[in-house]
Amino acid sequence: MGGEQPLLQHLLELRTRFLRALIGVIVVLLPLAVFAKELYGFFARPLMQLLPAGTSMIATKVISPFLIPLKLSAFVALFIAMPWVLYQIWGFVAPGLYKNERRLMVPLLVSSTLLFYAGIAFAYFVTLPIVFQFTLSAAPEGVVVATDIADYLDFMMTMFVAFGVAFETPVAVVLLVITGFVTTAQLKEARGYVLVGVFVVAAIITPPDVFSQLLVAIPSYLLYEVGLLWAGVIERGRSKVATVS
Repeated sequence: MGGEQPLLQHLLELRTRFLRALIGVIVVLLPLAVFAKELYGFFARPLMQLLPAGTSMIATKVISPFLIPLKLSAFVALFIAMPWVLYQIWGFVAPGLYKNERRLMVPLLVSSTLLFYAGIAFAYFVTLPIVFQFTLSAAPEGVVVATDIADYLDFMMTMFVAFGVAFETPVAVVLLVITGFVTTAQLKEARGYVLVGVFVVAAIITPPDVFSQLLVAIPSYLLYEVGLLWAGVIERGRSKVATVS
């Protein structure tokens, strides 16, 4: 590693990286904002397809029809620009890492980004239709389901973030192992605690219905097992290198 840079230079570099990340998000946001209504329609499709004929979503505030689609566009722009944002974060921290740490961080950053996207896709295509089907069927007779567009956006973003974070489980497991904090053997012994833990976390980060919690907890635990397999491969590779040396 090179010599330590003055604090001011670090702060200037941090500001530059932050501005580059922000500009990247804005560049993605500008074209999305033009099609904000169509974008909201796309993300509202899992619910709209299940609503009874003649019913629709509602806006309870005067500015909501304009503000909520724009807010969604900003969220989508951030998600799309996430690789660029992570690249800027990487550019800031990389000079302080050793060469072997840099080689390790790149695949972890790529895999964590792809897993986050996979979590969002799973929420949109699998989880949301199941949750909405259940909640609509559970509505008492005579109750017309007319969801506010702002409430729907909050619910949807909560689900996206919850599943995006849940799908990061393999990366978290690998990081714990490669940093030497735990071994795969210890993690295997802790399976029962992990199973309870993922259900507790799912209950905290998801809306208060059992289906949402199950649909977060079960994939999270399966991904924990994937992380164990991944970490086991890394451990065996290290053992072979140690034996040869």
